[in-house]
Amino acid sequence: MENIAHIQAFTALAIGIIIGLGAIGACIGIGIMGSKFLESAARQPELMPRLQGSMFLLAGLIDAAFLIGVAIAMFFAFANPLLASVKAG
Repeated sequence: MENIAHIQAFTALAIGIIIGLGAIGACIGIGIMGSKFLESAARQPELMPRLQGSMFLLAGLIDAAFLIGVAIAMFFAFANPLLASVKAG
């Protein structure tokens, strides 16, 4: 029974790290991308529509990477394969 508690504790820590680092990375990435977009739009305003489309595409990809991390974390939270192997053995 103690092994199950350890696995649950380490899984909770891993979930926090996955979601926390993913959120920090996504926020930093979108912040840097937004600042570069504003710099480039200020230098060449005629390219703003093209740059804006690219910026929104990249923002979606950055958020998608974060949400994939959240999905993996939720998988371990609700259907942990490590717990199933300990309970079976």
